[in-house]
Amino acid sequence: MNKKKHITRYQTKTPFTATESIHPVLSRVLAHRNISNCQEITYPLAQLLPCKDLLNIDKAVEILIAALAKKAYILIIGDFDTDGATSTALAVSALKIFGAAKVGYLVPNRFEYGYGLTPEIVDVARALQPNLIITVDNGISSCAGVERAKAYGIQVIVTDHHLPGEKIPIADAIVNPNQIGDHFKSKNLAGVGVIFYVMWALRNALHACGWFVQNNIDPPNLANFLDLVALGTVADLAPLDYNNRILTQQGLQRIRMGQSRPGIQALLEIAHKNPTKIIASDLGFTASPRLNAAGRLDDMSLGIECLLAKTLPQAREIAQQLDQLNKERRLIESDMQQQADHILAELINDPRTKTTIGVCLYHEDWHQGVIGILASRVKDQLHRPVIIFAKANEAEMLKGSARSIPGLHIRDTLDNIANRHPTIISKFGGHAQAAGLSIEAKYFATFCEIFNQSVSAQLSNEALTEKLMSDGELLDEDFSLNLAYLLREATPWGQHFPEPLFDGQFKILDQRLVANKHLKLSLQANSSTKVLNAIAFNIDLANWPNHGCEHIQAAYRLDINEYQGQQNLQLIIEYLEPLL
Repeated sequence: MNKKKHITRYQTKTPFTATESIHPVLSRVLAHRNISNCQEITYPLAQLLPCKDLLNIDKAVEILIAALAKKAYILIIGDFDTDGATSTALAVSALKIFGAAKVGYLVPNRFEYGYGLTPEIVDVARALQPNLIITVDNGISSCAGVERAKAYGIQVIVTDHHLPGEKIPIADAIVNPNQIGDHFKSKNLAGVGVIFYVMWALRNALHACGWFVQNNIDPPNLANFLDLVALGTVADLAPLDYNNRILTQQGLQRIRMGQSRPGIQALLEIAHKNPTKIIASDLGFTASPRLNAAGRLDDMSLGIECLLAKTLPQAREIAQQLDQLNKERRLIESDMQQQADHILAELINDPRTKTTIGVCLYHEDWHQGVIGILASRVKDQLHRPVIIFAKANEAEMLKGSARSIPGLHIRDTLDNIANRHPTIISKFGGHAQAAGLSIEAKYFATFCEIFNQSVSAQLSNEALTEKLMSDGELLDEDFSLNLAYLLREATPWGQHFPEPLFDGQFKILDQRLVANKHLKLSLQANSSTKVLNAIAFNIDLANWPNHGCEHIQAAYRLDINEYQGQQNLQLIIEYLEPLL
């Protein structure tokens, strides 16, 4: 289980042509991401892909217009993560301003009902007597749940972005860019992006038929919901293709201008983030974890209520509760990480398992709401596909959360295992890089073996060495606050459109441990007299600090460190290794 990483520099495929002055480092970075001109980093709403290209969106709109006209009770059923929470809040808010007579929401508690529109959650929903159920960020695999709802006489619209299985639900309409026959050019919408498009198409149709005039409603501006779309898109690690970058950038601009909803303002405030300077990663690392904590430890309804809050004082009160849950989640995660490290040490020291490629870990005390985070941590630590299991509420069942590495489609891998061993996996679903599953506890050892065999057959030795894609070296004059600001503000960076990363050799002038886990460094680039401040987070304490090391090779990002009103350039070290 080799932890060494390989720094690989991009080979420019697309020459960047600028019609205006642009910093050569930024032009290089953009060329590495196949951007050829400045128009591709401008993000007007007019360039969004059209609603009409989504399969079945006209049918969904037709059902929704009829429901509004009949004053039907519309129930939104979401997921218990940030994408699900933002999707739910967007659907509820939009339908209310469209004039819906009655709109409610229901989010399955992960510990009682599990994921999606299950028959059990439909039974709960039935007691509320809805006429129409809309799923957001789930539903494409909920065949039994949709069938149960239809048996009760409840219409169902499924809006989802997860990959469909061989069988799809018999819903009245399914809107999912990843379903067969859909010609929408971007397959990367998050769940919140899908429901945004449905509400956008509905708004257009209502405007065209005179609904707003007839009901004395000011035609709403759907752009006001883009703060939710940006948060959900970034939090769900949706690939930032051009369409998603438009959605994200437009949402960020509204947050920066103070036009976001009170809930998002309160979440950023409690994380001590200045909304006027917010960037995409801030949403992923500050607002999202606090929302997710509600779904992981308690009930995501708390997170949704924060996003639906009408006033800032109300939102602040809920954000405080979310912040406390997030602190509890961190403590639980820390304990689980220590236990996982102990299990991994045993695996590495055991000749039978030290070469394991597909890693499965289980501990009877692990919290099922936190296994996804732990899976991500261990995956990053080992650069191996990882599944973390915890006890489910059902007797003798385990729930697993899977995370993968480039080169292995984890959902398809689980699908292949399920087809070859139909008794092993009870249910599963997900994406290329993340998935969830349930198995009976008695099959754990067997599944671990099958999973490792399947993964080993698919991944080469090259794929098992993590590659850090670098934008190359920086010149001495490039180590500046101005360039750091320029790169920070140039575009929303994120999944499949990574933040600029550079590499080079440095002399260590000073090194010390801070907070018992981070390495603070003073560095000098080769042939330079400039002293650079740097920090490497969550360092391997077995190897650092290393006072016998004078020179390092490092991969790093330019960052702006703000302290007591002062701003200074700081390098964020993503990876370092000693130079002999």
